[in-house]
Amino acid sequence: QTNLKSPEDIQVYVVNTNFTLRWNYTGNDTNVTFSAEYRWFEESEPNGTEWKGLPGCQNVTCTECDFSSAITEYYDMYHVRIRAERREEVSPWSSVFEMIPYFIAQIGPPGIELQSVNGVIKIKVSPPEENQVRKMWITPLYFKYKLVIWENSSNSEFRSQSIFPTDTIDDLAPDTTYCLKVQATLHLELLEGLFSPIRCIKTTRKVNDVLCPTNLRILALNMQFHLHWTNQYKQHVSYNVQYLIGYLKKLHDDYSVKWLNIHGCENITDTQCNFSSIITATSGFYYLRVQAINEYSRSCLSNEVKVDPLITNEIGPPGVKLDISNALLHIQISPPGASESEVMRDHYDLSYRVLYWKNSSNNEEEIKVKEIKQTIGSISDLTPSTLYCVKVQAFSEAYNKSSHFSKEECIKTPGDKILPLIILATFVTALIAVFLVAVPLGFALYQAYSKIKYVFFPSCQPPLNIEGFGGQLLSSPYPLTAEEPIENCSVIETIITEEANQIVSKDNKHSKQRNQDSGNYSNDDNASGSKVSEEMLEKETV
Repeated sequence: QTNLKSPEDIQVYVVNTNFTLRWNYTGNDTNVTFSAEYRWFEESEPNGTEWKGLPGCQNVTCTECDFSSAITEYYDMYHVRIRAERREEVSPWSSVFEMIPYFIAQIGPPGIELQSVNGVIKIKVSPPEENQVRKMWITPLYFKYKLVIWENSSNSEFRSQSIFPTDTIDDLAPDTTYCLKVQATLHLELLEGLFSPIRCIKTTRKVNDVLCPTNLRILALNMQFHLHWTNQYKQHVSYNVQYLIGYLKKLHDDYSVKWLNIHGCENITDTQCNFSSIITATSGFYYLRVQAINEYSRSCLSNEVKVDPLITNEIGPPGVKLDISNALLHIQISPPGASESEVMRDHYDLSYRVLYWKNSSNNEEEIKVKEIKQTIGSISDLTPSTLYCVKVQAFSEAYNKSSHFSKEECIKTPGDKILPLIILATFVTALIAVFLVAVPLGFALYQAYSKIKYVFFPSCQPPLNIEGFGGQLLSSPYPLTAEEPIENCSVIETIITEEANQIVSKDNKHSKQRNQDSGNYSNDDNASGSKVSEEMLEKETV
């Protein structure tokens, strides 16, 4: 039995490695003190250690206590409870507060140092937990710093910007008091720390030195980087272009001695420099400045300019080649940058916007758009015998960048192939039909010709011994031989009849004898012989 009430609304506040326990007590009792206990859940004690007194929170008279010395492991689970006490009388324990220190910790305020020089404010930021033995935050390299600055006046506007541990704040009005505060953040863990105490400082007037280069600007196209600046000095002057790797500014060390000269941009008199050789990585960033040196060896440094390669660089137009085959218009795209095309393609994840249209006298021809990821594309549904024009733009959605369009390329589609195919098919069909009709007809005519020739113009000729007889029947049963020469005999007038008859008789005998010897004379020969004799007799008579 007790009249003491338990503490309520138990809370633990953690800033860096500083732990504060706070609670409320609604009792009206006097001379009441408070004592807290805790237990620790570690890997070797999954069920927790025994409850024990919380150092720094024993017999305290206020409603808060600091127990920073008791917590050494910031990723383990702890339980905390508290009760009220008055002499021998104690209240029931409060509800248990569970915590993992790292998850409830806040980033403490950073330290700052200010210096007003030549119209600007130089600031140096110290990380939270600097010079502390135990640290909640593993490394200060992960910290980013946010600056809030304003004029110390009634109608001032707040301006926020990110700064490095060692940085310069410019674009300030001269002879003006500015107040500022700085906050440390951990972006990866979405943690925002406490602001530093407010500090105020008055700016000075800026001295304009004509020797210093001004108006530094960067022109970058397809990963080729050029720095340009303006010269105000009217006499002889030479320049050294220097660069600093960006991550060095994230360190809390002095980087002023780590600036390096760019090879090829030392002791030059021109007001431009190609510094592409130093861009060896696209993931980091760089700072550039120009040092001017006059004939008296006096030097002056320009303001710095930041180079983030993939953001500063601009994308150039791609190359385009056209070809037509199989009723398709093929588009071959060369990524911007020539030798740097791989860097452009891989880091920007380029896409391409293709514009194509019919190049005709009709100005109202629709321009069509097609977006592709590859460097090879094709367009279908083309009109035969038509001039098509194409231009291509490269763009990167990730960096919100786009190039100018490439030069227009045009190509004419071939004529319609259907009509020639129809003509060819018709010709082949007609040729086949003619062949099918002509071959049988030609064969029939050839057969008729052969029959007629065989009947009326036989190829075989009769023997010579048959020709010339005019179809007269042969009286001789014997085959004829070649006609032998016949002696021409004449009969003298019939004055001497006996002689003539004897001569005729002799001739007949002689003729018969010859026929018997040769066996080749016919009766016609006898008749012809008689006839010849008669003709001779008639001549003799005359």
